[in-house]
Order: sequence, then structure tokens, then C-alpha cells
Amino acid sequence: MMRFWLMFMSMFLPVICWGQIIVKETGGMAAFPLVSSHKTVIYYDAGDYGVVEKTACLLAEDIKRVTNKKVPVSSKKVSSKYAVVVGTVGHNAFIDRLVAEGQLDVSAIRGGWEQFVVKTIDDPAKGVKKVLVIAGCDRRGTAYGVFTLSEAIGVSPLYWWADVPTKRKSQLYIENINYVSQAPSVQYRGIFINDEGWGITPWAGKTFDKELGDIGPKTYAKVCELILRMKGNMLAPAMHPSSGAFNKYPENKLVADSYGIIMSSSHCEPLLFNNVTEWDKKTMGEWNYITNKGGINKILDRRVSENAPYENIYTIAMRGIHDAGLVGVPKDKEVSLVEEVIADQRGILKQHVDSPLDSIPQIFVPYKEVLDIYERGLRLPEDIMLVWPDDNFGYIKRLNNKEERNRKGGSGVYYHISYLGEPHDYLWLNTTPPALMFEEMRKAYDTGAKRYWLLNVGDIKPGELGMKTFLDMAWDIDKFNFDNINNHQVDFLASIFGEKYREDIDDIMNSYYHLGFQHKPEAMGWGYEWNNEHSQERMTDTDFSFANYNEAEGRMQEYDRISDKSEKIWNTLPESYKAAFYELVFYPVKGAALMNKKMLTAQQNRWYARQGRAATNYLADRTKAYHDSIDYYTGKYNSLLNGKWNHMMALAPGWTATYQKMPPVTTIDVPQKAEMRVFLPGQASPLGKITLNVLPCVNPYTRKESFIELYNIGEQAFTWNAKVSDSWIKLSRQSGTTLLQERIIVSVDWSKVPVGERVTGEIDIISGSNQEKIYLPVFNPAYPTAGELKGWYVEDNGCVSINPGKFHRKVENEDIKMKVIEGLGYENQCIQLGEATKPVQNPRRSRQAAKVEYDFYTFNAGSVMVYTYALPVFPVNSERGTCFGIMIDDGLLKYASNNAKEYSGEWRENVYRNSTINAVTLNIDKPGKHTLKLICSDPGMIIQKVVIDMGGMKRSYLGPETTIVR
Repeated sequence: MMRFWLMFMSMFLPVICWGQIIVKETGGMAAFPLVSSHKTVIYYDAGDYGVVEKTACLLAEDIKRVTNKKVPVSSKKVSSKYAVVVGTVGHNAFIDRLVAEGQLDVSAIRGGWEQFVVKTIDDPAKGVKKVLVIAGCDRRGTAYGVFTLSEAIGVSPLYWWADVPTKRKSQLYIENINYVSQAPSVQYRGIFINDEGWGITPWAGKTFDKELGDIGPKTYAKVCELILRMKGNMLAPAMHPSSGAFNKYPENKLVADSYGIIMSSSHCEPLLFNNVTEWDKKTMGEWNYITNKGGINKILDRRVSENAPYENIYTIAMRGIHDAGLVGVPKDKEVSLVEEVIADQRGILKQHVDSPLDSIPQIFVPYKEVLDIYERGLRLPEDIMLVWPDDNFGYIKRLNNKEERNRKGGSGVYYHISYLGEPHDYLWLNTTPPALMFEEMRKAYDTGAKRYWLLNVGDIKPGELGMKTFLDMAWDIDKFNFDNINNHQVDFLASIFGEKYREDIDDIMNSYYHLGFQHKPEAMGWGYEWNNEHSQERMTDTDFSFANYNEAEGRMQEYDRISDKSEKIWNTLPESYKAAFYELVFYPVKGAALMNKKMLTAQQNRWYARQGRAATNYLADRTKAYHDSIDYYTGKYNSLLNGKWNHMMALAPGWTATYQKMPPVTTIDVPQKAEMRVFLPGQASPLGKITLNVLPCVNPYTRKESFIELYNIGEQAFTWNAKVSDSWIKLSRQSGTTLLQERIIVSVDWSKVPVGERVTGEIDIISGSNQEKIYLPVFNPAYPTAGELKGWYVEDNGCVSINPGKFHRKVENEDIKMKVIEGLGYENQCIQLGEATKPVQNPRRSRQAAKVEYDFYTFNAGSVMVYTYALPVFPVNSERGTCFGIMIDDGLLKYASNNAKEYSGEWRENVYRNSTINAVTLNIDKPGKHTLKLICSDPGMIIQKVVIDMGGMKRSYLGPETTIVR
């Protein structure tokens, strides 16, 4: 399949390639001189569509951005020696003559959808030496062909929205070409601007369009251009109370039409009517179809009559005002009432739209309570598109069954990368991993949801990369797979900022999405926002542990690492590239890092206060510094380019986003006199307990280091020294002076450790009269050796922790293939147990069943708890479940599944942590080698972690680190 991907070379290479369009700075006699010493003119036909003239002029502007040279645009007869001819088949006389004469073959696109031909032709007419023809089968096809050329010469779709600079060139030559595009994968592709009142609307009203003071035609022109450049074709406009309704300004629909953009609407805007801001209860009555059917239909009739001349997709059926359920309708009457509403609305469409009713694009979105109404037997006309929503957190609630796949109207998806609602908002940063978006959207496409894809992109910024990935998939879904999806945004960023940064950008983006998947930065306050009538989050300690598995501190260190790396890149970039990098990479990474550090440091401060640590007050100050730094970097974002984006970037208003506030911290009175105390890993709460100072047991299989943390509970510094009982114990330091606290790294020289199953070393830490004895248990059996278990999972401190992406064997069949998914899950790697569209399997036939197997070794036996961490996906359709099998050796088969219903307590937990955790009890008959099996039942289940707990699992969020022998 031919591709339309821009393959930018490094920053200074003279050749650029977009699919089949090759652009050079120098060219021979055969190349088309777009910009050279020869005069080239861009032609369009005055009788063509308005968007053709617009894109012809935009192409001229793009050429000037690259070369600083103006190329004339003309609607007169083609007469220049060298000409770019832009037009739609059947609407451009010159192109139609070329077709009639056999010089241009458009048979592959005639009657198509949004397709185009790009061809160079020699001597096409008297006085014309060479033309570059861009011919579309329809108006958007022509526009896409033009913007394909724009990207090929080096103008990014985000040249304005993300301030991506163009690389200057003095001349532009197009190599001979005869290229025919294929139709897009998805017919209708677009975005929903879900402005909740703190992004695009205040920016539009206060910065970009002060004269209007609202989001209106000037802003929508920029939005429509962006959508068209990204090869989208549809817009659902901002509709919240903070925004002026799209149809408030008649010019808005004229702007959209001038760019060839189809207008759609959100799930709660019937027939393009925004009942949030346009419905006036005082003059129009109640929004209640039982009591005010005539009043409602009168308004809808007027809306359709005003908009009918333009391309629209009409939302059918009805919800309450804004994002609420039906008003005043008994549950047993909901189905019949919605059927009545649909019939009445289709009558309005039939009256005003000059097309057969079954050819008018209509969508039915079973969002929230509407899905329940649909599944209770709603009769939906066959020509209406079913648009399946996700659960607002990236997991599609259901897709077509066999019957629904055969519907004439087809189906689609409404997907979120931004959301305001329970259990917690995520409106600030886009942290939806590309791999998750691809997994869900590919599944949707394969089940027939390929006619309509709408992305809730919030305020557009800072969701530009997510929007680009979504629309690129909608344009050519077959270009993507699990092997390349994580490179998509990296390729784009490297094409802008330079190949020399590719490796670093890949690392930054991969880690950014990984950490954000584990837990979104907006939810680091760790409370539900929508758990009471005031919708305020009550900040609590996170489940990230400071005591176990180095979990919380490791998370902060990883954020520090990638934010520091992104800042170094930003500092080295030329000035013209800094704004783009700040918007696309640096601010999201830095913001996420600071939010995590703010919340986790506040938690650490509260924990330290309970221990009386001298560092308590220091951490309170650090928390405030992190909090203030978010405001600083946000202000810097809004001041970029002399305030171009002022008022665009904000965390969210305080009425909903508690996470933007300063978290609670504790300050304590610290005694003057120094006193040393000791903290060891695993001592979650040493107060009120009589415990020995025992470090976690170490072994030669995982060879993990440990640490001893010395901390002060006084203002004065203390001095200390350490002694070890055996030469095989290695300390990073053996003496020092400590004011607040420091860590001594403890490791083992395995060449000196005595062989034995119960070896214990001792470490004495002495500070004045205070002496702490610390025990280091070592498990170093003669058999098996680490070499014999290399690559196996092994019991470590009472746990076996498995990364499902690293399996030892797999059993597949004709239908079920096991796929490793990189860039997704707690371990940044998952296993998919077959594609969701494949037939249900019988796991009881365990020997023949499709499965993945993991070899592990234990030193104990008996009853164990097996925890499986799976992605909280929904059944692929109403006829399926979410079941998979778990087995150890050839023992008892147990099942796990995700049966969480949306808005249940279990669902809230699942989407909050991006995981559904199941626990089953199995048996290990004896110490030694064993095999864990994950067996396919309902295909499509994705497992991200497995922990076999033999009694040693500690409290944490992510669970123990993988215990594989390396």
C-alpha cells in the first residue's frame, strides 16, 4: 500500500521526501522547478470549490515560508511556462482537458472519497513547458494533495499551532512524479474541542481575537486549517458554557465550509443545537420532551434549516441539558421516547436537507446512560451511524457485534485524550500512550468502526501530538502496528529538531508516557475529585511507597532524569526552534515532573514528620518550590513568542482542580541536639513496633543492592562510622558527618560470600553513644547456581515478579497470536492474548490452548496468591467477556476477568490506576522449577504484570520489581 508519510531527513539535508514526492534544492532538466530562476505560477479554476482557491493561496504562503520568495497565484488560463495546477476533477477546465486528451489518468480516483493525483506532465499545452498537476476527486481530495506538497517542501501541519519552524531553502525542485493516493481508512475524521473554560476560549477571547472577545470565526479558521493540514475533515466545536455556541456567529459555518470542514457535534447536541448556551428556559420552557416536544422541535427545525446548505453530520436522539441524562422520563418509557425523538428529528432532516434521508450523515452516540437505553432494545434506523464511546479514559466500552457490523450506516468511535469527570479529571497534559490509542482504535477498525472517528482533544494544546497520531491513524491505519506506533511521535519530533536528538527524544517520550500511564499527573493528589457534592478532591497519601521497592523515590528520579534531558536539548536548540520544543516536549515533561515531585515530596514530608526527622521542614519548603515552579513554567509557556499563547495554558480552575493547589505539608520543631536514627527498606512504620534492623535478604540471582538511611532528629550535625562483620559486605561510605540524612549503599561481593542458605552479616553504625546493629541476610545456596537459572524468574524475598512481555514459550493456533506490546503497562511492556476480534477459546483444553508460559524457580512451596495486573479493557462486544486463564504447571485452572461496569467502584479504581488487579489462589507442590501459564479465553486481554506472592509481598502501588535472573 502506498504511503503518505513525510520522511524528513536531518536538519540540513537538501532532499525531502513525502511518500512519492521528492523535493530537492537542485534539479536537472527533468525536475519541476517549483522555485528557481524560472517563473512558476500556481493556477486554480475560478469555477472550482472555495477551498481549492484557499489552499492554492496557502501553498503560495508555504512556499514563501520556505524560500522567502513569492509565487503568484492565478485563476486565469494556464499560460506560464512552468505551472502548478490545482483543481478538482470536473471543476477545473485545464485538468479536465488533460484527462480528455489522455495526459492525466484519474480513473483510480474518479468517484472516490478525498483522493488525489499528483503528476508532472511535459508540454501539456502550447507555451507551457511543464506542469505539476494536483487533482482531487473532490474538494478535500484536492486540498490534501496541496498540503501533501506543503509538507514535502518542509511546512509542518503544526507550523502555526505549535510554532514548528520551516527550514529555509533557496530553490525547490520536484522530481518527476505520477502518484495516486488511496482513500482514507476512515471516512469521517476529526476533533471535538472540549473547552471547559480555561484554555482555548479565554485565549481566543483575551489574546487572539480581542475584538470579538470569544471563540469565533478568526479562531475557527485556524482550527479548520489545522484539521485540513492533518488530513482530517470534521469538527465538533466547543460547546461548554464558557464558549459562545458555534452557531451564535453565522460566520463560523461559512469559515468551516471555506476550508471544506464538515461540522459535527458532541453526543449531547441534537441536530447541531447546543442546549447548554442556546436553550433559554425562560422563553423556551423546559428541556423536557414529554412536556415541551413542540418547543424543542421548533428550535431544532430552525437550526437544521439554517445549516442544511452545508456539509454536516447530525447527532440524533436526545440527552438532558449539557452532559446530563433525560429529564422527567420514567425508566420504562426511555426506549419508546428516544425512538419517538429519533423519528421526529429525521422528519426535520427530511424536510430541510436536499438529499435522501438515508444518505444524510447521522450519528447515534450511546454515551453514558444512552448505552443502557440502546441495549434495552432501542430500534435504530439502519442508515444511522453507531458511534461507540470510550469510558472517557481511553477504553472503548463496546464495539459491533455481528449484527451491528452489517448496518448500512456503519459505525465509529468517540475517543478521549482529555476529560472532566469522575473519578478524576485529566485536562492539563496529554499522557495517553500512543500504544493504547492504537490498540483500541485498531480493535475498533477491525470490528467495523471505520466510518467516523472523533477525538476529544480538550483545548487542542497541549494535545497536538495525540491529535496528530489519532488523525494519522484515521488516514492510513495500515501504516501502524505495535512495532512502530511508539516511533510515530518520535519520528515527527526528530524530523523537526534533528536526527541527532532522536535517541534522547525517544527516551524522553517513552518514559513520559510510561510514567503517565502508571498514574496521571493530574491524579497525583490521589483522591477522587467527584466523590461528594462539592466535587473537591481530598488529598491523601499516594500508594507509591517510600518504604518498599524504592517506588516513590524512583519515580521522582525518573522524572528528574527526563526533564533534565529535555531541558538540555531545549538549551542547545537554535532560538527559532525553542518555542516548538517547549510546547511539544519540554513543558509537558517538566510539568508532569513537578506535579509528581510536589505531591510525592508533600507525602514524604508528612511521613518524615511522624518520624521527627530534621529534614521534615526542608521537604515542606521543597514542596512549595515545586508548586511555585509549575506556575513559573506555565507563565513562561503563556509568554512565548511575545505572548502568542497567553491564557492558553492553565492547570484548570480551582473549583475543580484541587491538584493545582499547594498540598498539605507539616512543619515540626526540631530539637537542638543531634541524634542519629536509622531507616531501612521495608520499614514502612517503625514507630510503635519492636523490630530488629534487618535489611531485605539478598541473593546471587537478582543481586540487588540495598541501603541504610541515616537521619537526624536534631538541628546539629552528627558524626558516625560504620563497621562490617565480614569482608564480603561492601558499603559506599564508612564514616561521615550528617546534618539531615544520607544513604549508605549496601552491596555484596559475591565472590567472597560463604555458600549457605542462612548467611547473615552485621553492620554496626556508631554515632557517639548511639549504636545501631543492622543485619544483612544472604541467601546463597550451592544449588542452583545463578548461571543455571539465567533468564528464569526467581523467588526473591517471598515473591516472583513477572514481566508478561518477556515470556519463555508461547502456544498459538490459527486464530490466536500472542503479541508483545511495547510502550504500555506498568512494566512498559505487555502481552496481548490474541486479537480481540478472534474467536473465543476454550482454556480447559490446556495442552492445546493458546497461551504464554513463564518459567520460574521457588525455594518454598504451598499455597500462593497470584496477582494479575491487566489493562481494564471492556468486552469487545455484547457477546463477549474479558476472561483469561491462569495455571501453575498442570495444576488447577483459575480464571480472572474484568467485569467492572462503568461508574462502579471497581471501574473507578481500574481507570484511576490503569489496571484491573485479580487475585487467585494456586498451589506450588514443591520447591524448584515451575511454569506459570496465561491462557487465552476471551481474546484481546492485555496483561501488564504478574506477581506470585509466597508471603513476602509488600504494600506498594506497582508491586515488586521484576525478579528475573540476568
